[in-house]
Amino acid sequence: MSNSLPRQLGLGLLGLALSGASLAAPKPAEPTTATANSAVLEQLPFADTRAFDDARRGFIAALPDGLVVDGSGRTAWNMAAYAFLDKEQAPATVNPSLWRQARLNAIHGLFEVVEGMYQIRGMDLANMTIIEGETGLIIIDPLLTPATAKAGLELYYQHRPQKPVVAVLYTHNHADHFGGVKGVIDEADVRAGKVKVYAPYGFMEHAVSENVIAGNAMARRATYQFGAGLPAGERGHVDTGLGKALASGPLSLIAPTNTVPDDATLTIDGIEIEFQMAHGTEAEAEMMMYFPQFKVLNTAEITSQHLHNIYTIRGAAIRDASAWSHYIDRALERFGDRADILIAQHHWPIWERERAQHFLAVQRDLYKFIHDQTVRMMNKGQLPGDIAENIKLPASLDQEWYARGYYGTLKHNARGVYQRYMGWYDANPANLDPLPPRQNAAKTIEYMGGADKVLEQARQDFANGEYRWVAWVMSQAVFADPDNRAARELGADALEQLGYQAEAGTWRGAYLMGAQELRNGVGEARRGSGLDPDLLQALEAGMFFDLLAVRLNPEKADGKHLVINWSLTDLDEHYRLNLQNATLTYRSGALAEQAHASVSMTRETLDQILLRRTTFPEAVQGGQIKVEGEPKAFFALLQMLDEPSGNFPIVEPVR
Repeated sequence: MSNSLPRQLGLGLLGLALSGASLAAPKPAEPTTATANSAVLEQLPFADTRAFDDARRGFIAALPDGLVVDGSGRTAWNMAAYAFLDKEQAPATVNPSLWRQARLNAIHGLFEVVEGMYQIRGMDLANMTIIEGETGLIIIDPLLTPATAKAGLELYYQHRPQKPVVAVLYTHNHADHFGGVKGVIDEADVRAGKVKVYAPYGFMEHAVSENVIAGNAMARRATYQFGAGLPAGERGHVDTGLGKALASGPLSLIAPTNTVPDDATLTIDGIEIEFQMAHGTEAEAEMMMYFPQFKVLNTAEITSQHLHNIYTIRGAAIRDASAWSHYIDRALERFGDRADILIAQHHWPIWERERAQHFLAVQRDLYKFIHDQTVRMMNKGQLPGDIAENIKLPASLDQEWYARGYYGTLKHNARGVYQRYMGWYDANPANLDPLPPRQNAAKTIEYMGGADKVLEQARQDFANGEYRWVAWVMSQAVFADPDNRAARELGADALEQLGYQAEAGTWRGAYLMGAQELRNGVGEARRGSGLDPDLLQALEAGMFFDLLAVRLNPEKADGKHLVINWSLTDLDEHYRLNLQNATLTYRSGALAEQAHASVSMTRETLDQILLRRTTFPEAVQGGQIKVEGEPKAFFALLQMLDEPSGNFPIVEPVR
C-alpha cells in the first residue's frame, strides 16, 4: 500500500461519517479545468478497454448492496456510495484518466482466477486471495479490518465448498494486507496448531513499528492522501488509485507462526509455492509467490496497475526504486516463461503469458527510468522542482495504462528519489536556514504589497487558470494571517480546481481535503488515539519507551535527571530509564542500583493504559502498579510528556 494505515489513528471511510455534516458545498469546475480535463481524452489511449474485460473476467458474484456492516452495526464498507461511477463519461470535475481507474476499481466481488484460486476484489483497499488446498483454504492478505475480510470469506462460501481456513499468508507488513485476519481465522486455532500463519522475515517488527513512532503525524497526513474526510461524489472522493477506499474498523493482528525463508519453495496444504523476497522496496518486508500448479504469479504489491509510490505523500521512508526494478526483473526472469496469469494484491489480473511478460517489463522499466533520470538530472545540478517539472516518461511508457500515476506520480516520485540521495537541502546556502513558515509567509506577503494587493492579483491569476500559483500564494497569505477569510476562500477555490484536474487519486484527495479544511476548519482539537489491542500485544516494551521519548517536552525536562527502574513482572522484563540532558533513553535487561523510583506492573496493565481504559495514577491507586522509592519522580516523568493532537492543522499554521 500502501504503508501504514492505522484505522485507530483516524483513517477509514470517514467521508461516510462526515457527509451529513454542515460543510461548505464544493464548487463546479472552472472553464480552464473543464478544458484541461477534456484534453486528456486526446492524450491517452481510451479506445483500449482491455482492462475492463480483464477486471470482469472470472466474475462470480458481488454483495447485492455493496455494503458491509460490522458486528456493532457500523458501516465498514459501502460500494453503493460510488454508484455515480456507472457513467462512462467523466464529469468536468474529474480527470478522465482517474475516472477510468475509479470505474475499474469499482468492479467488485468474488472472482475466479483459475479453478482452485479466487480473489475478493473491491471490498476493501486491497485484494484477498483464496486458494483451495487439499484439506482447507489458504488465504493471502486478509484485508484491512475483520468485517470486510469476514464478508469476503462469506461471499466465497456462498459459491464454493465450506472448507476451513488452514493457512494465512501475509505478503508484506502494510496494514491493509493483515488487519482483517481475525475475520477469517481464530487466534485460538492458531495457538492450537490448527492454522498456520506465514510471513516474510521482519514482518512483525515493521508491521508494528511503522504504526508507533511517527504514527500520529502519518495518520493525520494520510487523511489527505486518501481523502478520508471527503464524501463520495463527482466533486469529492472518487478513488485512491490503489483501490476504491479504506475500509472502516479496527485492525487485528495474529503473529506469524512460520517465517518464509528467502526465496524458498514450500508446500502448504498440498499447494506448492515458490517464494521470491523483495525486501526494502514497496515494503520493508515483502514477498512474491509463484504457484506451479496454477501457473499463476502473485506479485503482492511489487507490481500494480499504475505507478506506485517511491515517496508516499503521507510521509514514510523513501523507497529504493532501483532495487524495486531489480526485483521485478528477477521475477520476470524466474517466472516469466512459466506464468500464464499474473495477479497481485491490488487491482485485477493480467491474463495471458505474453501480456504478463510485457507488463512486468513495463513496470520494471518505469521505476528504473524514474530513478536513473532523476539521478542524471541531479548530477547536472538540477533541483527537485526542476526535475519534477522536466522529467517526462518516454511515449512507450507514457501510453501504458499501468504506468499512469494514479497513486504515485512522476513528479513527487522524482522528488523522492532526489530526497533519498540528497535529503531536504538543495545546497543553496540561502535555503540552509530559512525563516519558519509563518514568519516567512508574513514577510513574503509584506514584500508583495500586503494581503489586499496580493488578493487582487491572485483573483486575476485564478481567472486565468493559474491555480498552482494561486494555491501557493494564498497559502502564504493564510500562514501570514489564518483569519483572512478571503485568502482562505480563494486558496480553497484554487486547490479544488487542482483536485478536479489531478490524475492521481492521492493528489485529488490532498487538494480537496485542503480545500475543505480551508473552508470549514479542522474541527475541535482531538488527541491522537491509542493503538488497537492486537498491535499492542505485539508492541515490544522498547518501542513503548521510544514512544515516550519522542513525546518528551524538552522545556519541562530541562535540567532534570531521573533514573527509573521499570519492570514487567509477568514477562520478567526489566528496563532502566534515564532522563538526562532533556533526553530519555533506556537499557533493557538491567536495573539501576540507585534509582529515583522503581515501577512494576504486568504487561496487561500497561496495555490497558495504552488503550486509555485506565491511567497511570488510577492504576497506582488501584494497586495494579507498584512504585517504590520516590513516586513523585515517576509522576514527574509522566508530566513531561506531550499529548499530540490527532487533527493538527495542515493548510494553516499550528497556533
